Amino acid sequence: MHALLLLLALAAPALAQVGDTSYRLSDPALEARAREVGRELRCLVCQNQSIEDSDAQLARDLRVLVREQIGRGASNEEALRFVHQRYGDFVLLKPPVRASTVLLWATPLLALGGGALAVALLLRRRRSTGPAGDIGDVALTEAERAKLAEIERP
Repeated sequence: MHALLLLLALAAPALAQVGDTSYRLSDPALEARAREVGRELRCLVCQNQSIEDSDAQLARDLRVLVREQIGRGASNEEALRFVHQRYGDFVLLKPPVRASTVLLWATPLLALGGGALAVALLLRRRRSTGPAGDIGDVALTEAERAKLAEIERP
């Protein structure tokens, strides 16, 4: 009996309705355009998803906003500009390259360069210290020489 209840509980999400479709445009061409615009807008909650891919309430609100604009006859660019003007560059999945967004665009290159520099410095350090951390020409004490001779004997 418990196994049956467990199976029903696990199956419940599969029976749930996927997303609220009440805001969809009735014209398939307009809906396709709205989805195209939505794929260019970032979910402000999830941040790594477009508003079309996100289940967040704010993403739903932005989808409604885009569909209202498209339904009123706005072009894709006008609908995108409408949302961009209200939420700024961060709402765009591909923000424009300008002085205020240069760091955003340069971050992957800076991270890659920093990693390459770290590897180069590590390799240089290993070469200068010799194999297995050898510290070069350091004189041994008499006790160390005796211990080394003892170890090297067959």
